[in-house]
Amino acid sequence: MIETPYLLFLGDAPDQLAAKVAQGIRDWRPENAVGQFRMPGCKADVGLKDLTLAEAKEAGAKTLVVGVANRGGVISQAWKEVLIEALGMGFDLASGLHNLLADEGDLVAASQVNGQTLHDVRVPNVQYPIADGKKRTGKRVLAVGTDCSVGKMYTALALDEAMRKRGLNSTFRATGQTGILITGSGVPLDAVIADFMAGAVEYLTPDNDADHWDIIEGQGSLFHVSYSGVTLALIHGGQPDALIICHEPTRPHMRGLPDYTPPSMQAVSDVALTLAKVANPACQVVGISINTQHLSEAEAEAYLAKVEAEMGLPAVDPFRQGADRLAAALEML
Repeated sequence: MIETPYLLFLGDAPDQLAAKVAQGIRDWRPENAVGQFRMPGCKADVGLKDLTLAEAKEAGAKTLVVGVANRGGVISQAWKEVLIEALGMGFDLASGLHNLLADEGDLVAASQVNGQTLHDVRVPNVQYPIADGKKRTGKRVLAVGTDCSVGKMYTALALDEAMRKRGLNSTFRATGQTGILITGSGVPLDAVIADFMAGAVEYLTPDNDADHWDIIEGQGSLFHVSYSGVTLALIHGGQPDALIICHEPTRPHMRGLPDYTPPSMQAVSDVALTLAKVANPACQVVGISINTQHLSEAEAEAYLAKVEAEMGLPAVDPFRQGADRLAAALEML
């Protein structure tokens, strides 16, 4: 188990979106974070108090969590001085990057000398099966996006919260490092060998009670040429009964792909539903989740109304407004 509370390490994050791991913990488990640590040049801020390592230790922090999800998931050499110092001061380290802490000899040596633990969240610890596509009991809903980092995890977490408030039976199923750090369990799907990804999702969402909903955290986008494979594994392995389309309306291009324009929500709905019906012919698109963080209140309301009229489905910002209307749509299935 990763010991809490955390000090969230933002490093030299180039923008706010790069600190999405820290932001997710801050928004969904604020009680687990005593503050943030930012290096010179950091352009992200998750709204916690800036602390030195010594101040964080005094405040009770036990684990320094790498809260940055940079492109390629690498441990920057510029971070090493801070990470090694933290180990020397009695912090454990936790990271969800592809570049594992355990593969960095200097970090391993420092952890051993100081008796601290390195937690690599993005390491599968189960021998997952190959998917067999057999129908499972229970119900499942999956968030699918027009792009990466548009709010699929936030949608799933908000929906699970709304379902529980309505007295419905649901479980959030984490499929990425941030979700795992927030909830303590899940499958690091993009670190699973490709042939076993869909099987890992079947493993994550097994047979359940007839009225139980698995709220599956989405990853990537079918229209993102870098990460579409993990999305398809979720669609086929998850066998969703329902899809929620997620979109961030201010993107000029796909995340990390300046030559690619984001697809329309209708295009994502059409393609995702076609592929979902391969594994579950009864699948439906039930709602739209819009990330309006870069819009004013008035702009957000106008945009949501426009999307709802065009798509003929409930359109909400589940973090700003709550996900009750999405939960109500699932309750009808």
